[in-house]
Amino acid sequence: MKNYIIALDGPAGSGKSTIAKIIAKDFNLTYLDTGAMYRMVALYMLENNIAFENIKNVEHVLDNIKVDIINDKFILNDEDVSLKIRTPEVTKIVSPISAIKAVRTKLVDLQREISKGKKVILDGRDIGTVVFPNADLKVFLVASPEERAKRRVNDYASKGIQEDFQTVLKDILERDHIDSTRKESPLKKADDAIEVDTSFLNIEESVKAISDLIKDKIGG
Repeated sequence: MKNYIIALDGPAGSGKSTIAKIIAKDFNLTYLDTGAMYRMVALYMLENNIAFENIKNVEHVLDNIKVDIINDKFILNDEDVSLKIRTPEVTKIVSPISAIKAVRTKLVDLQREISKGKKVILDGRDIGTVVFPNADLKVFLVASPEERAKRRVNDYASKGIQEDFQTVLKDILERDHIDSTRKESPLKKADDAIEVDTSFLNIEESVKAISDLIKDKIGG
């Protein structure tokens, strides 16, 4: 197959990252976790006590933030922060930070640069609408808020973090609202995206559904 871009968008907890990682291995693609890139920026704000509600504060420190992905590890200013970026504390603030125009501009430019000349699968919220509107295949993953909250609680538990289901559900609903109503690159399904509802699918079934789309649309 020639170089191409697969855009995998959807709300928090719809299974994007997990599915994209498996698809990348199955089809020998480069996987770019754009959500993790925003989480690294959020972690920097958290650890450096940056009052991100003031956009000027964020713009002032952006040049101090260097993010990279090396061998599936997430590197923030030369430190492996793969575990740190998955904490509830980071999850709570990543959505408002990712809505800031200067942050999105910095990371979208980086995402495009990293993807040049490669066979890439990217997951996020605006990959098919903003980052790569001409992607070869666009998939929009959805799942019910309750199912997404259950997955998030289980994911936290696997990392030794105990979180209340109702609290996580509330956070997901709030994040859905912020992501879908923000001014900069809101979460929405591209007109030419194919919607896949994973509410009643396990990981294997979800991967098969998307793998079939790749084979039908691009070949494999």
